[in-house]
Amino acid sequence: MCHELPEERSPRRARRFHEGEDMGIRVGWRSRFVLALSVGVFAGSTPSVAQGNVVKYQGTIHTVKYVYATAEPVARLKPGDILDTNTLDCFGDAIRKPGDTLSMAPGDNPLTGPFYVEGAEPGDTLAVKILSLEVNGDQGVGALGPGFGALNATNYTPMLHAPLPEKIWFYPIDHATNTATFKALDSKFEVKIPVHPFFGCIGVAPAGGEARSSIVPAEFGGNMDAPEASVGNTVYFPVNVKGGLLYLGDGHAAKGDGEVAGAAIEVPLRARVQVDVIKGHKINWPRFENDTAIMAVGAYRPVDDALRIAFTELVGWIQEDYGLSQLDAYELLGKVARIRLAEMVDPNYVVVASIEKKYLPAKKK
Repeated sequence: MCHELPEERSPRRARRFHEGEDMGIRVGWRSRFVLALSVGVFAGSTPSVAQGNVVKYQGTIHTVKYVYATAEPVARLKPGDILDTNTLDCFGDAIRKPGDTLSMAPGDNPLTGPFYVEGAEPGDTLAVKILSLEVNGDQGVGALGPGFGALNATNYTPMLHAPLPEKIWFYPIDHATNTATFKALDSKFEVKIPVHPFFGCIGVAPAGGEARSSIVPAEFGGNMDAPEASVGNTVYFPVNVKGGLLYLGDGHAAKGDGEVAGAAIEVPLRARVQVDVIKGHKINWPRFENDTAIMAVGAYRPVDDALRIAFTELVGWIQEDYGLSQLDAYELLGKVARIRLAEMVDPNYVVVASIEKKYLPAKKK
């Protein structure tokens, strides 16, 4: 979920999307949809198969946060530990039935965390492997509302037309077929959408003592709304403060590229992730990796600057880990790279640039 108003100037606007008190997960929702991988711990940046200690944490109405910041950790993890936890949907699970309104959500993107990772220090990299994600319920929510969405008027994109009206869609989730059903509000049209659970929000505490809104994507991660934050991928973050301070939230069941209407199919999640610390290895922006590809994130406005950040990071990654020269890496990316516009509705737009490993030399030892 995202919202286009700048974090510094956001009005409370019926407390819909920026502020709010803590809120919690609904106990008793069925958890039937599971994507899972074998559990592994990391050696440096290379996963290896082994069992890790499981640390369980249940977020509640009293523990979620609305900023990425230095805060008292809710749990401590050691490298190799597996975190078993939950997240709320972006509305704090407040919107449940027809007649509910966006004003019922106390805040936008409640975050579970922060989680302190032992041994993580500024200048290190935090690796988070996503092992399993479950849609924690039988329904998702989509919404339109004044002030968010790529085709709506905002402080950043003023328009002459009146704001679009508030509308809410409910998506029944079929765990047996792993689909969510779109039901048109103005006709009888229905269509099933494949479910692909991922974190809309995943990030660490920013540098310099900053506290950044949960709607913001930036160099610390945050509200990236990237479908790459899903099972089978490892996410890398720069460590800015001692312990890293990992936050998770904003579960999605599915989302189109760009998140143009301002929301995904918003759902609570149950999740298992495994953490590691890569000592003395500094990165500038979040990265994703799996068995077949490497992916770099850029977040800024205008979108071409986000793209430049992502590709600059990807060139550097190829140069450092795979041994190609800067210009050879740049040329190669110009022929085989892929770009995802993850979202274009947040305070910063997010681009994920990727290259399949089959096009790269063997990784340097």
